Amino acid sequence: MNNIVIAIDGYAGSGKSTTAKAVAKALRYTYINSGAMYRAVTLYFQAHSIALTNATALQKALEGIHIEFFHSSHGKDKLYLNGIDVERKIQASSILNKASQVSALPIVRKKMVKLQQSFGKNKDIVMDGRDIGTTVFPKAALKIFMTAHIDVRAQRRQQELKRQGQLINFEEVKANLIQRDHMDQTRTVS
Repeated sequence: MNNIVIAIDGYAGSGKSTTAKAVAKALRYTYINSGAMYRAVTLYFQAHSIALTNATALQKALEGIHIEFFHSSHGKDKLYLNGIDVERKIQASSILNKASQVSALPIVRKKMVKLQQSFGKNKDIVMDGRDIGTTVFPKAALKIFMTAHIDVRAQRRQQELKRQGQLINFEEVKANLIQRDHMDQTRTVS
């Protein structure tokens, strides 16, 4: 299977990233995590004290954001924000909790969708997210939507956070996922 775009959408904690990584590895495709891109933008906004209500500041900040994905020989994909590996930083709870708000901003979505589409120009990619098959690559050769029960998703997310050294109770993780789902499902863009 050569020269196609594979779009995997679904809820947080549904297994879409794990699946996308495995498919990309098996096919020797590039894996792109669109959610990581929005978390990187969130990190940049927080680090530079960008108010989400200031359109001028948002536009200027977005012009200063450069995102790249690198695949190491060890099979570990890394996201670089302006030349710096921020893979671990974008997993912080403060970033995860704010990323849905940032991703709902039309100005941010417009820039990220354009960047995501540029990653797919050469095809041979597997991209996961919430709107990859509907907005980013509506003509993708293969589109998959994944979901899982909220308790399973919360357990997976809690385990992921624990591996990163963050101890957050189950109910808090579950409430965060429910809130993120609501924000993502009710946003006006994508």
